[in-house]
Amino acid sequence: MHAVSTASAAAAKPDRTAAGTVLSLRLQCGIVLFIRFYLMSIQRVTVYAASSQALCADYINAASRLGRSLGNAGLTIIYGGGGHGLMGAMAEGALSVGAEVHGIIPEFLTRVEAGHQALTSLEIVDDMRTRKARMLERSDAVVALPGGCGTFEELFEAMTLKRLGQFLGPIVLVNTGGYYDRLLAFLQQSVDERFMNQAHLQMWQSVEEPEQVLDALGEAPAWSTNAISGAAVVRSAS
Repeated sequence: MHAVSTASAAAAKPDRTAAGTVLSLRLQCGIVLFIRFYLMSIQRVTVYAASSQALCADYINAASRLGRSLGNAGLTIIYGGGGHGLMGAMAEGALSVGAEVHGIIPEFLTRVEAGHQALTSLEIVDDMRTRKARMLERSDAVVALPGGCGTFEELFEAMTLKRLGQFLGPIVLVNTGGYYDRLLAFLQQSVDERFMNQAHLQMWQSVEEPEQVLDALGEAPAWSTNAISGAAVVRSAS
């Protein structure tokens, strides 16, 4: 009876060694991610995202996971400053792991929706053009969650600037539930029909899960200001 009782007590006792190992591995992974992004000079990431409050839970969940993933990697986040929809979910996820999150919102939008009030900073600017410029000017990379025409506009401006060698960082689309499938097919069509060059397909990467964004940022092809020399599409010599 004594042996049975001892065995039961041992089984009930938490395995502190295993728990310590898991914690140690998580810390090591976090340190590795931090060093990787520090060395590759990606420290500030701009996130474009929807503000819609009528989205299904899958989109909200993915946005929150993105915020936590970027935050755990030690990255600073810049976004549109909203407190609702995918914007709000991403910001909350990042803040929950202690990340710096900076919002930028035009003054007129504050009349219809309050900016997120728990951010590291919330900058109020004059208009949308200033907001977009401020979001990109000190950013090292762009990540686009699903969104509507506002997100599309921001995303395409970043792509255009990259094509012209004015923005050099990675651009990653989070393709939750295949949301961007048709957009990606449309971009491929624009290359196939010679509105863009084949090399322009390297301006962006697409991932299915938010946790894959970090690898996509690290593996994105290098880009330079010389990209402007290949921005034009010219007729090949026959």
